[in-house]
Amino acid sequence: MLPQIQMKTFQKIIDRFKYRSTLLIFLFLLIYGCSDQSVKPKVISIKTRELPDQESFNTTVVFSDSGVVKAILRAGHIAVYSSRNETLLDEGITVDFYDREGYHTSVLTADRGKVDDMTQDLYAIGNVVARSDSGVVLKTEELKWVNAKRKIVTDKYVEITSPTEEIRGYGLESDQSLKDYVIFRVSGRIETKQ
Repeated sequence: MLPQIQMKTFQKIIDRFKYRSTLLIFLFLLIYGCSDQSVKPKVISIKTRELPDQESFNTTVVFSDSGVVKAILRAGHIAVYSSRNETLLDEGITVDFYDREGYHTSVLTADRGKVDDMTQDLYAIGNVVARSDSGVVLKTEELKWVNAKRKIVTDKYVEITSPTEEIRGYGLESDQSLKDYVIFRVSGRIETKQ
């Protein structure tokens, strides 16, 4: 009978311990949970003028006039800002250019760019490479495709490699097929044999 009394006493001690520990935890939460310092959410101010009106991913845009394709643009991300009349392009862009009859003439790649929505002019920025179907390669950091004239222009450093020559310099104006081009400040020229 002695062990049974000890078990009852031991059970009472355990029950008191559970009661006291539960009471202590409750008091602890009550004291520290109800402090004067309240957690306030961080307010982030977003101006709606900074958000795009339209946004798309992995998109293709066709530029045409009277049913004739002028260019086909592909971009990883496109954001349209109507109030600024511009479309921002990033995550890599590729543009295929076509002549007035609709035949492919060249392809341009760049890291990012933008389109002036009023003129449909394209600005290509970062690791810009234009390759014509005739084998001419243009490399620069920034250029503009003038939609109305179907011309490529830049005032940046350029390198042009063709089957007959390599030219380096600053500033360029060219047709979009890279057949008729002018470099304004030539810094180097090498003729190559075919």
